[in-house]
Amino acid sequence: MRYDCVIVGGGPAGLNAALVLGRSRRNVILFDDDSGRNLVTRESHGFITRDGIKPEEFKRLAHKDIAKYDSVEIKQERVMSINRVSDTHYEITTEEGKTYHSIKIILATGLREQQPNIPNIEKYYGTSLFSCPYCDGWELRDQPLAVIADKSVFELAKKVYTWSKDLIVFTNGEGRLELKDRDRLVAKGIGVREEVIDGLEGDNGQLRSVRLEDGTLIDRVGGFVTPLWSHNAHFGKELGCEENEYGGIKTDEYGRTNVWNVYAAGDASLIVPAQVVIAAGEGSAAAIGVNGDLTNEYFDAED
Repeated sequence: MRYDCVIVGGGPAGLNAALVLGRSRRNVILFDDDSGRNLVTRESHGFITRDGIKPEEFKRLAHKDIAKYDSVEIKQERVMSINRVSDTHYEITTEEGKTYHSIKIILATGLREQQPNIPNIEKYYGTSLFSCPYCDGWELRDQPLAVIADKSVFELAKKVYTWSKDLIVFTNGEGRLELKDRDRLVAKGIGVREEVIDGLEGDNGQLRSVRLEDGTLIDRVGGFVTPLWSHNAHFGKELGCEENEYGGIKTDEYGRTNVWNVYAAGDASLIVPAQVVIAAGEGSAAAIGVNGDLTNEYFDAED
């Protein structure tokens, strides 16, 4: 069987793309290897009617919605390769050695995060340390917070200041905080510590203090960090997709890349801002692009 579209990635972008294409009566298969970066997150915020939803519940409800459309399949398999095999379609091979054929491809593979070089930070990330103040700032409002970042620490601190004025910026000995920016932070009552962080202390994911290299403990109950982001999959690069200024897959307003019949959506293309509601919208746009192009190709074909 040749599918109209294969979607790689089962996060908000891929799921919404599957929903729209299912409602468009397209034969679709979505591959989800369950490796989304929001797996460490207890709640997702900023999505109207779904504010505070647990990621696993969001996915369950999405699967329930999609199940109403019998032309859409969801498979818990990891895609290993995508190859153009002719002028008509692509061949997709999974980790289990199965092959599938599709006219169109939507890459909704998301991002992978690498946390700052701080011992045991993974114990707190997703529970009391987060990357997006728009997603989690409300829950930490008016609390003593840490802002941990390198070259982007000034911009992140400015954002977090909206939710709490009790801030201490940590550059972990690696940041590039210019003197003028340091002065601006201090003028707003924001503390600045540029020493190396030796570790974090707390219980059950709840941060209590930041421990500096000299043993100094600075009380903080949560905060924000800037992880390094990289693509969760290599397909865009292998297929020859151009990148945008942020390192995401470059697309037009309907998810089309520069590569024939390849589309991208969600964090894999947008990179920033990275929110569930935006990723879902990108998935919808890419699906509309796919459906519109399939329709035009059908009517433009010679009988």
